[in-house]
Amino acid sequence: MTRNKPAAPGKPSDPAALLLATGLSAEEVARLLGRYGFADLKRADENIQAMAGEPRSRKLLARILGELLEAVGRTADPDQALNYWERFLATGINRGQLFEYLHGSLRMLHLLCTIFGNSPAMAQTLVRDPLLIYWLAEAQVLTRRPTKDAMEQALGTVLINVTALELKLDALRRFRRREMLRIGIRDLLRLADVPETTETLSHLGAVLIQGAYEIVEAELRRRYGRPMHRTENRLLQTGFAVIALGKLGGGELNFSSDVDLIYVYGSDEGRTTGASGADKVSSISNEEYFEYLARDLTKALADVTQEGHVFRVDLRLRAEGSVGRLARSLEAYVQYYQTRGQNWERLALLKASPIAGDPGLGQTFLQAVRPFALGVKNGERDMTAILEEVRSVKEMIDEKMAERGHERRNVKLGTGGIRELEFVVQAIQVLCGNRLPGIVHRSTLASLSRFQVHELLPGPEHDELAKAYLFLRDVEHKLQMVHDLQTHALPDTEEELTRCAIRLGYGAGNRAAARKKFAADYHRHTGIVNRVFRSLFYTPSKSPLFKAALAKTQRPGRK
Repeated sequence: MTRNKPAAPGKPSDPAALLLATGLSAEEVARLLGRYGFADLKRADENIQAMAGEPRSRKLLARILGELLEAVGRTADPDQALNYWERFLATGINRGQLFEYLHGSLRMLHLLCTIFGNSPAMAQTLVRDPLLIYWLAEAQVLTRRPTKDAMEQALGTVLINVTALELKLDALRRFRRREMLRIGIRDLLRLADVPETTETLSHLGAVLIQGAYEIVEAELRRRYGRPMHRTENRLLQTGFAVIALGKLGGGELNFSSDVDLIYVYGSDEGRTTGASGADKVSSISNEEYFEYLARDLTKALADVTQEGHVFRVDLRLRAEGSVGRLARSLEAYVQYYQTRGQNWERLALLKASPIAGDPGLGQTFLQAVRPFALGVKNGERDMTAILEEVRSVKEMIDEKMAERGHERRNVKLGTGGIRELEFVVQAIQVLCGNRLPGIVHRSTLASLSRFQVHELLPGPEHDELAKAYLFLRDVEHKLQMVHDLQTHALPDTEEELTRCAIRLGYGAGNRAAARKKFAADYHRHTGIVNRVFRSLFYTPSKSPLFKAALAKTQRPGRK
């Protein structure tokens, strides 16, 4: 691209010369850009020329170019950052106004560079909606921790004037995209720690699923009426609850994760009544109504439109897995767990949490399944069988990881990964939770703290495991925020591994040193987790955790 004549001579070392000087040689361009970490200097120069636009905006960009390049050079991928700057400015946003604004707000200039150079997914959100940068600049959008109540109110404001079902669902998708941007930036800038990030993501998940539930249910009621059933000579509205399991149930949701859900309703007895829509149909049974509700809610969450999606939904943890009905009554679920429940389902239910629908029914469900979840079946607890079953599941996972070459690279499922620590915590809760209810909590991190309080874990080992969990979850976040994909595998190239380390805050000053330090920390933390896992599941008689749990739950007079 042809450079304009300079308005004033630029200093030879000032990158503004890229925009204001004429006739720069390739060597001079390389000297001006060489210290910012670009892999392709020619392409970086082309990006800068394309960013400049007409002569006035070129001069305005020249004023901030040095600061911009310094900020870009500290990101995981400086080349990518300039690519996204070019794409962002090509959206039609007024360049002159933006460069003037950024000249007076270096905080926002640095923020945009951080986003563009670290997360293509967040960068793409801004490319889709450039004016979000002014929302991000509003007081307390980034500085204040988002709360569930605030998100509920904000979503209500977004939906209040939207009437059509599909438009409401698209509004949900846009709201998710905006809030994910906010949460991701706070995480990337270390304005939020890992527990806050996972909790806020979980709150957002609950708010969005409740919003989708209300939208879908209103449409079904208009057509079919309200589901009702009779209890003790009274006609009652039949409730429906969405129960979250997995990371969402534990309040520990990822940046890019499926949501594990099961759907439960109050009673199979009864029918709908009072349809009001123009296309209303005859009354249908509760069973049929709630199956429609479960189907439509899942579709509303998972369908991808031009606005994206709300969540990928995984219903395989429901009764009978992928072949079972989408929704079951409370009585049917209790009967299922009493007669056919598997040990892996006990572990899954430890994280169960009602997140949408009828909260009273949700709590009743938790109380009803608690005896099963805590390992009681026909008055017996087969501790050995539970340990062996969990170990068998992990060995199957290990085989799959080995086939992919991920056994040492998968943050979630690999050796010493997040799943091993979750299995340790959940197994101890299933084995001992009935006698030691104080150790039971949906959150892995909170459960570890309770293990320490109840003297199952000594302080140093608790601290090691807690730090390992926080480290691994942080790595997981930084992997997933790149492309908003459900990935858990560390990159297999030194270049991408270095970028991962930079996102984690290891510092861009010496990239090779950052990569090596990150790799060493990863090896240390996964080693700690794997040692505890193997001790519990392969040599329980020698496991300090298992021996402490036995001592705490041993009945009086029993040796």
